[in-house]
Amino acid sequence: MVMAKLLSLLLLFSVFFVHSNAGEEEAFDVRQHLSTVSRYRAVKDVADNSFVASEIPDGCTPIHLNLVARHGTRSPTKKRMKEMDNLAPRLASLVKEAEVQKQPLQNLPAWLRDWESPWKGKQNGGQLTVQGEEELYELGIRTRERFPHLFDEDYHPNVYAIKSSQIPRASASAVAFGMGLFSGKGNLGPGKHQAFAVTSESRASDIVLRFHDCCDNYKDYRKTQEPSVTKLKEPVFDEITSALKRRYKLNFSRQDTSSLWFLCKQEASLLNVTDQACALFSPSEVALLEWTDDLEAFILKGYGKALNYRLGVPLLKDVVQSMDQAIEAHEEKHAPGTYEKARLRFAHAETVVPFSCLLGLFLEGSEFQQIQREQPLEHPPKPPQKRNWKCSNMAPFGGNNMLVLYSCPANSSSKYFVQVLHNEQPIPVPGCDGSDLCPLDDFKEKVVAPHLKHDYNAVCNTKGGQQEQKPATKVSAF
Repeated sequence: MVMAKLLSLLLLFSVFFVHSNAGEEEAFDVRQHLSTVSRYRAVKDVADNSFVASEIPDGCTPIHLNLVARHGTRSPTKKRMKEMDNLAPRLASLVKEAEVQKQPLQNLPAWLRDWESPWKGKQNGGQLTVQGEEELYELGIRTRERFPHLFDEDYHPNVYAIKSSQIPRASASAVAFGMGLFSGKGNLGPGKHQAFAVTSESRASDIVLRFHDCCDNYKDYRKTQEPSVTKLKEPVFDEITSALKRRYKLNFSRQDTSSLWFLCKQEASLLNVTDQACALFSPSEVALLEWTDDLEAFILKGYGKALNYRLGVPLLKDVVQSMDQAIEAHEEKHAPGTYEKARLRFAHAETVVPFSCLLGLFLEGSEFQQIQREQPLEHPPKPPQKRNWKCSNMAPFGGNNMLVLYSCPANSSSKYFVQVLHNEQPIPVPGCDGSDLCPLDDFKEKVVAPHLKHDYNAVCNTKGGQQEQKPATKVSAF
């Protein structure tokens, strides 16, 4: 009798285990695990459900908005398109070789036998896609709807400053966002579009939005670190390459696995195709591949070296300066239309990631204290361990940080507060005691001040002393 009960319990457990695993597999959405190639729509609502956002105190009104956004979804670069062109004959050769060797190919996906790159024959790459335009256009609409008090005035560039890097996909993202933000508020065409200005610094001197391009020390660091980052990733790629060989009986190389992972990310993100290259990998393999991308970003763009985010100090200064100017205009009761209410910036993952690090976002446990003491951090934990450092959440296409400045005249402790939003969601800021809402003085003292002792030119060893900002190039668009 006891043995029969034990067998029944074992059978029930087995059924439950199978169903649980099937549920996990079914719930796994590869589009949420593509690191910096993730689409904004796929990940923007993936939030930490354990975090409880702050209530904005009664009587508080937003008086200024800072936005730092990455460009929207883009096509592969010319270099990557060439890699995909080369992958097609390589796959054909692997299939032919396996057939000659009479390998059992019943598990081989049909698409792989005669695959050709979707970007074959394309001459240009890296530009904003239709999906990328929509991401930023919709973000502009949602921003206006969320903060109607900030966007209730007629457009003027001194009121709504829109800035981008000089890279076309960033400026195109700024245009798409502006078209959504000001939709129906202008006089152009049936859609009542509003013409607006987008300003850009020269790429050679833009230390606010493309600071990584202007820093000699950072370029040297990246060049020396890239081979060691590749070495760190190799064991994962070797393990998955061996699994692919066993599974599909093709003699894949480590480079083949890397190219197929890149193809998976592009197909899933740009084409919404998840049943071809992505289906070659199990969910656990995707998680490991995603980790290798996140590890690379951690070392070369993030907390892996303080240099990575100290580059962003000019941007942090620009954000704080805009807040101080907004407070001055508010307290001196400047006339509407004569002062700035939003500073909207569009750039790159190399901008958003370091800026997020300057704010202390996506840290684990006591790591904020380590950063304050300028101590190195451990690498992000490898799956199946959980981690906060996930670039699919941190810097997807269209990923963004908003810093909202609130005036709270009835508050006895602080007249001004800053709320930090990441991808439009309130996010805990360690320097603000784990809250998304922080008295402005605390934000300046605990989050901003520790970074301000680092001068960009000293950090970057910029030749010729203080780098002069060149006049901005203004581009009108609508």
